[in-house]
This record gives sequence, C-alpha cells and structure tokens, in this order.
Amino acid sequence: MSVSSEGSIPPAEDDFESPIDELLGSQSRRWLSDCFAGQPSDPNGNINTVGQDGLFVDYNFPIGQSLLSKSIEWKRPMELCKLSPPQFIVDGATRMDVCQGNLGDCWFLSALASLSMHPSLLERVVPPGQSFQNGYDGSFYFRFWQYGKWEEVRVDDLLPTKNGQLFYLRSPVQNEFWSCLLEKAYAKLKGGYQALELGFPHEAMADMTGGVTEVLTVASFSKNLARSLQYLLDKGALINCANCQGPLEQKNEQGILFRHAYSLTAVEKVETSTGPVTLVRLHNPWGGTEWEGPWSDLKGPEWNTVSKDEQRRLGRVNKEDGEFWMSVSDFCKNLEVIELCHMSDTLSKPGTTSRPWHCQMHQGNWVPNVSAGGPINLGYFYQNPQFFLTLLEEDDDPADPEKTCSFLVALMQKTLRSSGLHLSIGIDVYQARSPGTPLSPQDLIGFPPLLSMPHVMRREVMLRGALAPGHYVIIPYTALPNQEGAFILRVLTEKGNDVTPADMPETINISTFKESPFPHLKALPSPNSTRQLFKKHCSKGICKPLDLYHLLKEAIEGGVLAGSERHLVLEHCKSMVVLMDSQGLALLDWSGFKTLWYKIQIWTDVFLRHDKNGSKQLEYVEVESALKSAGIHADSFVMQFVGMRYTEPDMTISYPGFLFLMMKLESMIQKFHAYDMAGRGTISISFREWLHLTMFN
Repeated sequence: MSVSSEGSIPPAEDDFESPIDELLGSQSRRWLSDCFAGQPSDPNGNINTVGQDGLFVDYNFPIGQSLLSKSIEWKRPMELCKLSPPQFIVDGATRMDVCQGNLGDCWFLSALASLSMHPSLLERVVPPGQSFQNGYDGSFYFRFWQYGKWEEVRVDDLLPTKNGQLFYLRSPVQNEFWSCLLEKAYAKLKGGYQALELGFPHEAMADMTGGVTEVLTVASFSKNLARSLQYLLDKGALINCANCQGPLEQKNEQGILFRHAYSLTAVEKVETSTGPVTLVRLHNPWGGTEWEGPWSDLKGPEWNTVSKDEQRRLGRVNKEDGEFWMSVSDFCKNLEVIELCHMSDTLSKPGTTSRPWHCQMHQGNWVPNVSAGGPINLGYFYQNPQFFLTLLEEDDDPADPEKTCSFLVALMQKTLRSSGLHLSIGIDVYQARSPGTPLSPQDLIGFPPLLSMPHVMRREVMLRGALAPGHYVIIPYTALPNQEGAFILRVLTEKGNDVTPADMPETINISTFKESPFPHLKALPSPNSTRQLFKKHCSKGICKPLDLYHLLKEAIEGGVLAGSERHLVLEHCKSMVVLMDSQGLALLDWSGFKTLWYKIQIWTDVFLRHDKNGSKQLEYVEVESALKSAGIHADSFVMQFVGMRYTEPDMTISYPGFLFLMMKLESMIQKFHAYDMAGRGTISISFREWLHLTMFN
C-alpha cells in the first residue's frame, strides 16, 4: 500500500491568483486596451471577462512576448470569414484539418492527426455540440488528461493573425476552426504558444488520451515490422514516427523531413500486377511536403501496377495533401524513432474492431525513511511500494506459439506542469514468493528481477513484458533512497489479469522520527508565511528576479540557514526565474513561483543532509554526494568545472550557490533528455537551437 507523507510540504493549492494581464505588465495592458478599447472595468480597475460585444475574453491566456508585435492582430473567426459564416467542424473532424502554421509544434499536430483517426477519442478532447451559432458566447471548451484526471480548458476564439490570415494552425477549409482553437487550448494548458515550440508526440498523445506512451527505435522492432505495426494498430495504438539525424525540418534526398513528426495511420497489403506489397501510410501535419521515393503520390510509377478499385479501397489521393504511402523497407531506411500511445479499454468505443488493453491505475508516493528505498544495491529496496501482478489470461494471438501473458507497466512521476523532471525512476518485476505476500529484505537477497527498466530521468518510463501465468511483484523505485515524490502506476494487460497494491509490513509513521525527514521545515518559512512573502515582495502577483532576491533573503534570515543570505546575489535569482519561466518573459506568476519553491524545498533538504558539520556551506568533497542524492551523477570532469565555477574562494559552496548550481544542472539535463527522445546519449541541434539553449540557460 502506498504511504502518503504527513511531513512533506507539496506546492500549496490555494486561492491566490495571478491574472496573466498582470503577468505581462504594461505591454499586456496596452494590447488589451488596443483590442478592447472602452471596455468596462471593475472597481479595482481590472478589465471584465466580457467584451463590448458581449463575448467572452480570456484574460488568463498567456499571450507571450512574440505575439505582442504590432503586426499580429487578434481576431475572432467571424472577422476572418468573408464569404461564409464560421463553423466549428465542417464534414467531421479529420486528420486533413490539421495544417501547421508559424509554430514549431508538429509534435502536437502529428499527435492530433493520429487522434482524429479515432472519433470516440477525439470527442473526449473536443466535446461535441459546440458551434458559432447556438449558444455561442465567444468561448470553446476542450479537455486534456493530466496525471490521472481530465481537466477542462476554456478559451476565447480570439486567434493571432497576420495580414488577415491565421498565424498558427489552420484548416484547409477556410471557415473551419476546431483544430486551431484546440491548439490554443493546448497552448493555454502548457503556458502559451511559445511553450509548444519543439516537443514530442508521445507527450501530446498522453495529454489527449490518457494512454500509456512509449518511445522505441525502428531498429528495436522484430524483423516483421509490418506485423508488429499492424498488431499495435489493432490494439488501438496511436503511432508517430520521425527521423532524428539531420538538421531541424530539412529534407533528405527523398523528401522526408529531419526531426519532424509524422503520423502512421495504416498498414496495408496492396495487390499489384506483380504480386502483393506491404505499404505503410504516413501523414505530414504540414498538409504537404511528402515522400518523393517509390510509391509516392506524384512521382511513384509503382501505382500504375495497382488497379483503380484497389486504389479506391486504400483511399489513395494523387495530390500533395500531406498523406502518402511508402514500402516497409523504405520506412525502415528513412524513419528512425517510433512513438506509441497505447490505448486501454476505458478509452475505446463499444463495438470497435480494435482490441485495446485492460488498464488498472494506482496512485503512490515515495516518502523518505518510509517508502523510498532507492535501488536494489543500497539495501533498502524492500521499502519501496510493491504491487501484486496476477497473470492468468494468456495472449489471444495464434501467431505466437508461446503461452505467455503480455503486459505493459507505466510509471509516471507526478510533477507540476512547468517543473520538468525531478527524479530518475525505474521499474523491476519479481516472481512472487507466495500470492499476496510482499517481498521481504531476505526475499530480495540474491534474487534478481525477471524484468527490469533501469532508472532514467523522464516523466514516464515504461516496461514491456511477457511472462507465464502466475503471481508477480512490481516495484517502482527512485535512483537513490529517501527521494520524495508522487507517482501513478498503470498496468496494461489482457482482461482477466489483475494488479493490486501490497499492504507493506513494518510501515513507519513519520511522526516517530526524532529528526524530521524534511530538514527544509526548519530552514524555510511555512506555506502561509511563504504566501505572505510572495504578496509582500512581488507586486501585482508577479515575481521578477529582484523580487525573488529580496524574498529569498528574508526567507533565509528566519531559519537555521540564517547568515547564508549574504552569499545570495542577483545573478542567482535571474537564472532561477529565467529557467523556470516557460514564456520567455523573465517573470513568474504565483503558479510558477510555487513550482520553483518546491524545487528549493527539495534542494534545501539535500543541502542540509550533506552539511555534516553544520557550517552552512558544503565542502567541495561533499558536493558530489549531494548531487547524487538529488539524482544527478557528475563525473570528475564535470566536478572540476563545478569547483571552478560555483565554489567560493575557500572551495566551499554556499547555500544560495548550491540552489543556483542545482537549477543550472537540472535545467540542462532536462533540455538534453527532451532532445534525446530515443535515449541514444547524443543529440543533434541547429545553430539557432544551440544559441537559444546556451544563452537562455
């Protein structure tokens, strides 16, 4: 059974709000007044959420610096449609309604194109019945899955335009707007349009389905790739793919764009005059720029060997519309990474031909000194949460001669949206000693796991397995013991199999510890005091670097680290604010500040645990072990740079300096893993991206 922490202080959910027009300051005010001059305000001077025309205006939408340009005009669809009235959806929502604009969010659009192949899934994200006619008030609603629950996002229909044209996502049907409004809602969820620049389809697929995502290389599949892909499609999986080798969105010799996401929507055996050929169908969210090799729409003579009836069966269209076919062998040569989103029966529509997985979800916590045992080699592994996995239902696959039960285990750490990844997490699966009995320390001595997903620093890790019918134990763990975090464990199996949390013996109550497992409680203000400090130092609910400097100084002065504030400099605070701000404004609202404060609490715990002599400074020899306990492994070469760049003249690191170091290291590590989605250990970035990463960080 998972154990929740009574002593930890997660980011507080309270009623202190920070409107985005305050976040953007005078520039936002000017933009709002230009767009809605004369609009009435409340007694505090805040603009109401209804415009002069009586339509909803979403002042909580994070506009972003780039969209405050005079060349960008925000218009409603009714202002853009000259010949016919605007429509939310025209002739059904399809993958062809998704054409990329001036935003590097092909990762989101590729996932959206895949989603549109499944109307029942799309309706969960895009609630039906919305229109520009009946009940229209200037707003639209969408839903996204966030850490185990569906969140509703409401946006207005004011869209950024340039020269009378939509600036971002658009439909080829000029009076259709569901896809661009969905893009705006997703941008609001993530922190603004700028937050959608450069990402990966599996993240968007998880957010729009609640499915379990997985990233694989094409080379990791079996020789019969077509059969594997067809099996995944039959299971209802959403599939995206990309070539990650070349410069961003530049074409190779046969038209495939590097580091650009495509949707894989079908696998078909095609009858030709010379015999059957297996093809895969891909979709480019740009709505153009297609494959130019064999079987291409415009340059593929191979189609001359296929009858018209067969082409109609495939739905083949001989034009540059972003959708194309290619052979399996060419797919293997030109695409490198496959991103999957596995569907469960809770997401499928009754009567569908697909056979999705049966999903069971459990919430859990790693609590220091209670249920955070770390990896197997440190001796506390048995303290981690344990889950019983009972496999009885064998796979219904006549092509598989082995009598096994396939399953997927997904472990997602629950982090705040803008905070990124805190922990390195992994999964082990063991044979149960007896049904319903947790594994003891003695059980785990010399008892290797049957299956293992080594710990990595990702939001979600996944283990794919196939075992004989029987009883097993799943153990989710962190890279080091006593690391605090919450998680969601999802297990996908065939129906008839079961997963239940174990009642762990020797459960320890945190209150029995003489020394608090959360040292930051004595070093930092309480949640209520922190909120008061934020209101005191951050004018109008906006935290700028100088505000954070004054806030941190006062916060440190009142705790066991008093005196350390003399080492705090404005440069530390500039970096913390910039690295936490997803909009590129060097500002934090209350939500962003809460996430930063949660990080500071975690790093304060690490600092105090490793300050063995209570000097309020870490000796250089203590820094490496402190970084390790925070989940960061630095080799001797990196540690030399740490010594030269982050230490004081006496080769110690102050408390503020340690916070600064942790912020920089965590940010750069997260950036690397975001680009290295295939886990190769190397990344390829453009000159512009390199400047952005190094200058911004």
